[in-house]
Amino acid sequence: MAANVPPISRNKLLTIAGLGFMFDAFDVGLLSFIMAALKHDWNLSATEMGWIGGINSIGMALGALMFGMLADRIGRKKVFILTLLTFSIASGLSAASISLAMLLFLRFFIGLGLGGELPVTSTLVSESVQAHERGKVVVLVESFWALGWILAALVAYFVIPNIPDHGWRVALLIGALPAFYAVYLRRNLPDSPRYLSQMELRAAMQKKPRFSENLAQLFSRPYRRATVMLWVLWFCVVFSYYGMFLWLPSVVGLKGFGLMKSFEYVLIMTLAQLPGYFTAAWLIDRLGRKFVLVTYLLGTALSAYFFGNADTVAQLLISGMMLSFFNLGAWGALYAYTPEQYPDAIRATGAGAAAAVGRIGGIFGPLMVGYLVVAQISIETIFLLFCATIVVGVTAVLLLGKETQKMELRT
Repeated sequence: MAANVPPISRNKLLTIAGLGFMFDAFDVGLLSFIMAALKHDWNLSATEMGWIGGINSIGMALGALMFGMLADRIGRKKVFILTLLTFSIASGLSAASISLAMLLFLRFFIGLGLGGELPVTSTLVSESVQAHERGKVVVLVESFWALGWILAALVAYFVIPNIPDHGWRVALLIGALPAFYAVYLRRNLPDSPRYLSQMELRAAMQKKPRFSENLAQLFSRPYRRATVMLWVLWFCVVFSYYGMFLWLPSVVGLKGFGLMKSFEYVLIMTLAQLPGYFTAAWLIDRLGRKFVLVTYLLGTALSAYFFGNADTVAQLLISGMMLSFFNLGAWGALYAYTPEQYPDAIRATGAGAAAAVGRIGGIFGPLMVGYLVVAQISIETIFLLFCATIVVGVTAVLLLGKETQKMELRT
């Protein structure tokens, strides 16, 4: 480990890193409600709504790759702050959008910051805790995502419908302001000790990391199998998540419920995300990463099937809550599993590249729903497609994934 690295308590690390996840989730969750609101305020078509989610994921794909590589070059902490500022400023400005084109432009920059923030956060946390509790801590950091979604659902329910024509603008402003507080907190966050050690080694060897070399190493013999597995897994998980969850309030509306009811039902469904994370956190260091990923992803696939076919309020709420429970638990395991596949020198690059490939799925998921709705394809069929996609991701983990439970990170 590098010398003179100030220690940081686990709880402080959890809080600071978790707040970043929470504000990211608030923005993504809020977007799903804003799409439903703008359908009424701006008379958007289903295809235009799909592009709002799609452009966000285009930015996230580029941000994950670009900021992931940058974090291996200039450090995790600096990239944390840079990504958080990027999405916070763009989110605040998006509240002033006067056209769909302006909103799409700013959503791209919001996605850029969000895409870089998430894999770099999981990398820093993975490098800052001991092997026996690394999985649990990373999943607990990810659990702040559920808090962000719950906050977004509450703001959407109480703010958007009660301020005619401008409720979604107020909601965006609310989401942008607290993120600056997280930037302040992160000034006191030390960088990863493993990253600092790597920089000391490179300085002694007078060698600077090159982006092209780091990317090439992902497909070198020791890491090729892990890279292929992660890219397939990330694409399938993100494709299905953003396709389902960005459209969740709108899908509830398409099933015949009004705007207020759709917001109310999605708020109830969102509450199930927290126990999903907490159970995954409890299991991941006991039963392993692969067990949690496979179990929770199969639970997601089954829940997606039943949600697509739900035609009563009880069926809608139960299947929606199970969808939130299993899907977000799987996300926690995914963020714990990904950085463990690579050594210190290319860890953020590997995590960022996998997330970037995933975000390509995030582009096509929301767009596919929009075009299929326009083509009058049933919600049942759409969610069956998501169910099948998740099974492909499970197959990749079973065939190509290696268990990393309690393994020390590679130098």
